[in-house]
Amino acid sequence: MEKKIVLIDGNSIAYRAFFALPLLNNDKGIHTNSIYGFTMMLNKILEEEKPTHMLVAFDAGKTTFRHASFKQYKGGRQKTPPELSEQFPFIRDLLDRFGISQYELENYEADDIIGTLSLQAEKEGFEVKIISGDKDLTQLSSPSTTVGITRKGITDIEVYTPAHIQEKYGIGPGQIIDMKGLMGDASDNIPGIPGVGEKTALKLLHQFGTVENLLESIDEVSGQKLKEKIEEHKESAVLSKQLATITRQAPIEIKLGDTVYNGMDKSKVISLYKELGFQSLLDKMEDTSEAEGDIVQEDIKFEKVEEITSSLIAAESSLYIEILEDNYHRADIIGISMSNKNGDFYIPVEAALRSDVFKTWAGDESKRKAVFDAKRSIVALKRRGIELKGVDFDIFLASYILDPSESVDDVAAIAKSQRGIQIQSDEAFYGKGAKRSVPEEDRLGEHLARKSQAIFNMMEPMVKKLEEHEQYQLFTELEMPLAIILAQMEVQGVTVDVDRLKEMGVELSQRLKAAEEKIHQHAGESFNINSPKQLGVILFEKLGLPVVKKTKTGYSTSADVLEKLENEHEMVREILHYRQLGKLKSTYIEGLLKVADEKTHKVHTRFNQALTATGRLSSTDPNLQNIPIRLEEGRKIRQAFIPSEKDWIIFAADYSQIELRVLAHIANDEGLIEAFRADMDIHTKTAMDVFHVSQDEVTPNMRRHAKAVNFGIVYGISDYGLSQSLGITRKEAGKFIDQYLESFPGVQEYMKESIHEAKKKGYSTTLLQRRRYIPEITSRNFNLRSFAERTAMNTPIQGSAADIIKLAMINMSERLEEENLQARLLLQVHDELIFEAPRGELEMLMKIVPEEMERAIELKVPLKVDYAYGPTWFDAK
Repeated sequence: MEKKIVLIDGNSIAYRAFFALPLLNNDKGIHTNSIYGFTMMLNKILEEEKPTHMLVAFDAGKTTFRHASFKQYKGGRQKTPPELSEQFPFIRDLLDRFGISQYELENYEADDIIGTLSLQAEKEGFEVKIISGDKDLTQLSSPSTTVGITRKGITDIEVYTPAHIQEKYGIGPGQIIDMKGLMGDASDNIPGIPGVGEKTALKLLHQFGTVENLLESIDEVSGQKLKEKIEEHKESAVLSKQLATITRQAPIEIKLGDTVYNGMDKSKVISLYKELGFQSLLDKMEDTSEAEGDIVQEDIKFEKVEEITSSLIAAESSLYIEILEDNYHRADIIGISMSNKNGDFYIPVEAALRSDVFKTWAGDESKRKAVFDAKRSIVALKRRGIELKGVDFDIFLASYILDPSESVDDVAAIAKSQRGIQIQSDEAFYGKGAKRSVPEEDRLGEHLARKSQAIFNMMEPMVKKLEEHEQYQLFTELEMPLAIILAQMEVQGVTVDVDRLKEMGVELSQRLKAAEEKIHQHAGESFNINSPKQLGVILFEKLGLPVVKKTKTGYSTSADVLEKLENEHEMVREILHYRQLGKLKSTYIEGLLKVADEKTHKVHTRFNQALTATGRLSSTDPNLQNIPIRLEEGRKIRQAFIPSEKDWIIFAADYSQIELRVLAHIANDEGLIEAFRADMDIHTKTAMDVFHVSQDEVTPNMRRHAKAVNFGIVYGISDYGLSQSLGITRKEAGKFIDQYLESFPGVQEYMKESIHEAKKKGYSTTLLQRRRYIPEITSRNFNLRSFAERTAMNTPIQGSAADIIKLAMINMSERLEEENLQARLLLQVHDELIFEAPRGELEMLMKIVPEEMERAIELKVPLKVDYAYGPTWFDAK
């Protein structure tokens, strides 16, 4: 078998990925664009190169042996953005899971490690492939070594062989260092000869071959000025060539045998993909590994129950409802199990449905029930006509509260995590994806009985743990009552005006056609706008727009590319608008029509209660928290959301700047507290303090900058992040943040104290004692620690805001019942609650909704609620 080694310049590829892709982050707030780009590149290399050996080299530090001869080497480079720094530990973790060796060496650069290893590999008969974003490495090209240099994107690679270098520059690979010696390299602060660019450098090398030959023959150089420059800066040329030369004799300890690539650990890679939120990569990856959770060998004594009698019932039982699909609104129950002091029981679905004893027990509030996922259990039984009441323990929610960072989504994972109980995982038991199947009933019964038994056995220890963590109140008074309210909301659903949606679909089709005609007019011909290949030819060949990025098949026409070209040609703006309209039509119009119930015209979203690290709710199938509001056409989609009864209205109420109010309270900052108590516009107040101007002197731009930093502080923004959002330099952004912190010293003190507390405890807490564990806060790794510090600062703010809206939902549910109103809570969208109600109850809602929401919690500043109403959700904004 032929030996092939791939050597990757880790720092270069990570940087390239970071700046090539827009800032992305997952639901935990971790920035992921560099990790994602790096992963895409690894997958491409493994697929195309099929290496036998592989290594990623990293720079060990800022100082190298080159600084001894030139202190200014790589000087002037901007500090690495923290949004990139925090991603390096994840990239290293990714490599470990992929089974790829990594190496760094003090006082040397990644280039030198690659140079040394590639020479060793050549001598041992390897085929060598080098990947980098730095053209310096092209000097290593040889008959057995090719160097792939990333171009505009991350997976678009230009391959440098000796022949390609000769064709491109008219020189050999060894002369790349001479070219750098003459022209220098601004990115590495290599001086070269001032005024000598690539064209002149190549001309001189074509004539003289090397820097040394040139310096020995300066008299033969044509052009007096050039001759004088070379004479004056010949020492600089020699030094620059030395600096550009990659050493091939670095004292590395790693051997070629240490770089053998035996393949990835799929289960570990999948686990990281899930943590990072790389859904598209998960979808592409076929998981052949068994999910976590060992098979229990010992027998379980369970009884299959065809006729349910009162002897099965106890005052306290666990109940488990098995549904194979995630969407329990669509999927049916395949089995039920129950455990209590009388034993463990498997109940076939039809036996439960025909049993009055079971129905009576399920609906009896006095019979306490422990479950896995209360909301899912309530909704699933309700769909089959059974009321489930008396649910007072949910191992899913308890596990989530105890540690929201643990991704546990089935009984087996929670049982193993909390009590070390081993249950066969669902993936191992049923299979995965299309291969999923329900086994014969005895095996199914045993599997489900094990689950209900585990739930029953976990109740007491988990309660004890919640009490030890001072989180039992959060569990019993917030999350459990909320689960029941969310179940009611999901069952209730939201009515959509199907006819209006269809009208909008027609309108959008017309708008799309008009946009298409405009684009064709600009292009001067008809073509398929949805074909990247055809669009690329029009934009970059016919119209001559600058090429930003290339792909395997041609020019990239991705959204980030078009956004960069928006001001270059009116047609680009039209294309972006065309795509937005197309997405609205397919995702929201057609998407909603697809999931709307044919009879009731209702959509039933699922609220994810145990997903985010901050405690925020999210919504799926469909996501009703993400209906676009920036585009007018997007906002109009809310016109299709209507009350389910005639002569009813939609009533919407939302908290005004809740996170900033929580910040004012937690930070105890006098300036912020005073502004909120005086009901001032907080962004105007911030602009006044930061820019030292009066209220009348605050310009719209000042307020815009103040708003960005206000909300940025809540999310732990850096100078880089602020510079990107405002389109200013990092220096200006850094100065602005400093001025903000000087103006609001309480906030600065809070930031320091929150980090100190998290280091001491290992976690941050919200006002209601929700914890977020941050073990990385004491990490020796600077990048990991920096991300953890930002998390420590923003968790109490975001998490407390999430808790407050949940409290408001519980308060409102109780108040509606107390007032005997027909009004119903339909949706929660971030800081907003949406109700439907008879028009006659409007006056009462205008009184009680702000009242209950504003008194959900007592802060040092008043909570403020704005509301609106109308015949549709659109009118209630």
